[in-house]
Amino acid sequence: MSERLDRATPALLALGVRGWPILGFAVLVPRIASGGLDASGLAVALGTVLLATWSLEHLTLGLGDLGAARIAWDQARLLVEAAARPTTPVRPSERPTSDTSDQAVLVVDDLSFGYTGRADRVLDDVDGAIRLGDRILLQGASGSGKTTLALLLAGLLDADAGSLALRGRTRDEWGPAAWRQRVVLAPQFHDNHLLQASLAFNVLLGRSWPARWSDIDEAAEVLRELGLGPVLDRMPAGMMQQVGESGWQLSHGERSRVFIARALLQRADVVVLDESFGALDPQTMQLALDVVARRCPSLLVIAHP
Repeated sequence: MSERLDRATPALLALGVRGWPILGFAVLVPRIASGGLDASGLAVALGTVLLATWSLEHLTLGLGDLGAARIAWDQARLLVEAAARPTTPVRPSERPTSDTSDQAVLVVDDLSFGYTGRADRVLDDVDGAIRLGDRILLQGASGSGKTTLALLLAGLLDADAGSLALRGRTRDEWGPAAWRQRVVLAPQFHDNHLLQASLAFNVLLGRSWPARWSDIDEAAEVLRELGLGPVLDRMPAGMMQQVGESGWQLSHGERSRVFIARALLQRADVVVLDESFGALDPQTMQLALDVVARRCPSLLVIAHP
């Protein structure tokens, strides 16, 4: 719609706003040449052409603004509607009564998915289970369906066929909010974002806000475990430091660890990390892996071979 608007506006300005005075003057020239207009009539005729030109220009620009407003609303509508929805209380996460490593937390049964307009399916009849205490590494080439599987597990895509069950209940039985609280995905770097807000707000997005001091202290502890203690110590406001495009600038690797901390702090049953370690040097990556393995009940790490 934006492309159509960009093409239509110059055309309307050229044909309407610029074309109208040419047409108006062309009509007046024979009358003027034949002496059919006196001075007052000529003044009125010229004034009419100029007034119409001014009106057409403002009408065209106004229509363009209306089109731009429609496009902006289409972009913001989902956020506005989401903010207006009543908040559904999320049931506390159900932990197993026994710490047995063979207990299936998340079961995948004949899962299939294909994108619209693509003939072949990205995933076809996928089966598997993530058990309590599992640390799973999923490797594959680009386009092999790793990220698609992660989105399906986290409830951000709906499968074409098959089912997912978390602790014996489907996503419909849990509800979208409760499912996403229990299966947490840290997306790839380019799909993850720092908001223009405090560092505490960014790492505690999965918790209620305003945060309690105990939550902020826990967030600072996780960040320090991930090797971001020196960054925190340099920040004048600490956890309350504004970060983002016009705030405190974090490097690629620092941002990656903030995204990892955000996933860990949601206290999920299953944590899925999609290419979360790609920007880290070997020593920092090993440090982050140790923290993640220690803090996650069940873990799926997606990486390139």
